Amino acid sequence: MVRRRLLIGAAVVVIIVAVVFGSAFAFQRRLIYLPSGGPVPSAAEVLPGGRDVALRTADGLTLTAWYFPVAAPRAAVLVAPGNAGNRSLRAPLARALHAEGVATLLLDYRGYGGNPGSPTEAGLALDVRAAREFLAAQARVPLVYFGESLGAAVVAGLAVDFPPAALVLRSPFTDLAAVARRHYPFLPVRLLLLDTFPVAEQVARVPAPVTVVYGGADSIVPPEQSRAVAAAAGGRAVEVLGADHNDPVLLDGPAVIAAITAAAG
Repeated sequence: MVRRRLLIGAAVVVIIVAVVFGSAFAFQRRLIYLPSGGPVPSAAEVLPGGRDVALRTADGLTLTAWYFPVAAPRAAVLVAPGNAGNRSLRAPLARALHAEGVATLLLDYRGYGGNPGSPTEAGLALDVRAAREFLAAQARVPLVYFGESLGAAVVAGLAVDFPPAALVLRSPFTDLAAVARRHYPFLPVRLLLLDTFPVAEQVARVPAPVTVVYGGADSIVPPEQSRAVAAAAGGRAVEVLGADHNDPVLLDGPAVIAAITAAAG
C-alpha cells in the first residue's frame, strides 16, 4: 500500500512538472511578445511631413511603418522597438530625432500596430530587413540602427549581415535565455526557448561602432547584461543612473538622443 501511494505521488509530481514545462513551451511567445494592435494615428499626425509607408517582407507580408524625412539629413535611423506596444508609443523619440535633423523610420513588427502575422525571432529578422531595404532606398545617407531591449537583439542580427554606419542599443540583454532565467529561475529556459536572440555573440561580429545605453536600476534586463553586450562589441557603455527599463528617460531622454545623434555624425 505504501509503495502504491509513493508511486501515485511520484506520478502526480511528474504530471505537474510536465504540465508546467509543457505550458511554458506552448505559450512562451505570448510571454515574450506583447503587441498592441491598431489602429495607430497617421505619421502626419505625429509630425508634419511624416509618411505612412508599407514594407514588404521576404515571406510576403505587408507591414505598416512611419517614415519621417528631413531636408538634407545628416543620417537616417532605423528604430526597432521593444517587445511591447506599437509605434505610437515611440512618437516622442521620432520627434526628438527629427528635431536633430535625422531621418527616422519607425518600424512595427508583424503582429504589432495592426500588422498581419505573428512575431517570432525569424519573422522579426525578415521585418527589419524589409525596413532597412526601404530606408536605404529612401534616404541614401549613412544608416544608424537603434534598437530598444528586444529591438536591440533584432538590429544586432541585422548588423551582422548588413553593417550600418553605427549601432546604438538601448537596454540589450546578452541573450534571451539569460534574461528569461532571471525572471523564471525554476524553468530550464535554454531547453525550452524557441527564440534565442544571441545579442552578445552577434555584436562581437559587427564591424561598426557600438554604443549601449542602459538604466542603472533596470529591473527587467540586468544592467550587467547590457554592460556585457558593450564589452563583447568593444563598444561604449552609457549608464543612466537610477533609470528603470520603461522609464521615459530611456525612451527619448538626453542620453539616448545624444548617443543616436553622435552615431549619426
